[in-house]
Amino acid sequence: MKRKKLLKRKRPPRIFPLRKKFCMFCVEKTKQIDYKDVNRLIRFTSERGKMVPRRVSGTCARHQRLLAAAIKKARFIALLAFVHK
Repeated sequence: MKRKKLLKRKRPPRIFPLRKKFCMFCVEKTKQIDYKDVNRLIRFTSERGKMVPRRVSGTCARHQRLLAAAIKKARFIALLAFVHK
């Protein structure tokens, strides 16, 4: 039996250049993320109400953990909805 060479698919060229993602909270030098700041927390949730992951939002690991805790607190107190309609 002959081994077939695996063909590598070439990706199409990117239309837009990749931007370096940065942590918005590190740039602003925020120590804590407030669960009462609903306008900021909505930015890190999807249309369906799910938390946006780090690779999409660009936040660092420390701030992503603080952000997740703040979103959960805001949901529990009913400042944010668990599911958006």
